[in-house]
Amino acid sequence: MSAVNPLKPSQRMKIPRQESIEQPAAERSINFLEVSFGFDEDRAVLESQRCLECKEPYCTDGCPVGIDIRGFVTLVLQKDYVGAVQKIREANYLPAICGRVCPQESQCESLCVMGKKLTPVAIGKLERFVADYEMKHQLFTPPVVTERREEKIAVVGSGPSGLTCAAELAKMGYRVTVFEALHAVGGVLRYGIPEFRLPKEILDLETERIKALGVEVYTNFVIGRTATIDELFDEWGFKAIFLGTGAGTPTFMGMPGENLSGVYSANEFLTRVNLMGAYRFPENDTPIKIGKAVGVIGGGNTAMDAVRTARRLGAERAYLIYRRSREEMPAREEEIHHAEQEGIEFLLLTNPLRILADENNWVQGLECQRMTLGEPDESGRRRPVPIPGSEFTVELQTVIEAIGQKPNPIIQATTPGLATGKRGTVVTDAQQATSRPGIFAGGDLSRGGATVILAMRDGKVAARAIAGYLQGLNSPPP
Repeated sequence: MSAVNPLKPSQRMKIPRQESIEQPAAERSINFLEVSFGFDEDRAVLESQRCLECKEPYCTDGCPVGIDIRGFVTLVLQKDYVGAVQKIREANYLPAICGRVCPQESQCESLCVMGKKLTPVAIGKLERFVADYEMKHQLFTPPVVTERREEKIAVVGSGPSGLTCAAELAKMGYRVTVFEALHAVGGVLRYGIPEFRLPKEILDLETERIKALGVEVYTNFVIGRTATIDELFDEWGFKAIFLGTGAGTPTFMGMPGENLSGVYSANEFLTRVNLMGAYRFPENDTPIKIGKAVGVIGGGNTAMDAVRTARRLGAERAYLIYRRSREEMPAREEEIHHAEQEGIEFLLLTNPLRILADENNWVQGLECQRMTLGEPDESGRRRPVPIPGSEFTVELQTVIEAIGQKPNPIIQATTPGLATGKRGTVVTDAQQATSRPGIFAGGDLSRGGATVILAMRDGKVAARAIAGYLQGLNSPPP
């Protein structure tokens, strides 16, 4: 690709990284409207001028789905915003979602050459800008499906891996049916990620575009209960199946007091709010009760979503309780920064010991112990070590545990011959194939808990593998 930026590299390096337009912290901490408004056109074009148009675009090497980042950024510079989003969609069919929730700072942007000495190009914010521009001006045109194939493929689960797999297969011309256990499509994108990070109207629009490819969707359909995997093959006539049912079963610390009223898993808490709209009660049917002081245990993105949600639901004090330091937190830096702005109180190097009850068996406090950091553990992070005699109590009325999730075991228990691994995950090879011929899996079901973009990567890899598998089935014997 020939260079189109008239600025010399030395001039580009003088342009500061552009920042998104955002709601003021005091306003957004009491509403569920999206925190960031993204870039306007001037900021997007100026940010695109920072790209060095590297001959070797290492940024693409950092993208799990292989977006042509240099190519789409060049199109932004040329103000061809629709061309830019179409370039992204060649590799990623959900650009408006990924532009909002993908951890670009640890993937594509971490390999940006500009970032070696200065700040990297804001690739994620540019992706969001072009996707939003296309939506705002209603300029989306679905890709032309040039071939229609007769083979039927089932996709179980409508989270990021399932939606991506379905879209990729539909673009190849296959007849795809998605089965979703809940009443609405989206999986973790709908029940796990709050409205203020990913508005549901964005998710709805992206999923409608997948349906427009000819994908059929069944909701309220629990595979393993409504129908088994073997019944999908034998009675429904599917030739291949992709499993993308995620990791929606919460785990707990196992400390005393977890059976008290006022204790939630982050999964239940966020599902009540995000999927069932509890923040709009009584307009919506699902209530949720929290106290004036809420403690969320964990340091990942789910913990950050839960504590920021609690703040918006009216918690006067919202604590993030994490046993390591800020540097070890796995949550996105942007989410940590936003939480700090919104008044979230961080109790770092703090390990919960037991939940305390009042006379009615409701939560009234959390006994904790201070920690220090020792040698690195298997994760590469320094291991937290208790400080003897450092116990203290935090007054709380609500405790939310966000310490990880594992897959629901229904499909594994009802599918003979399907090999499983640690914590109930489904074992797959490099092509996302399972131990059962014709069955593929990906996302959190096989990884045990990861990012949206890695789940999408698995769905994309699986789609190609499924096509190869079906073409092999249809080949004449040698």
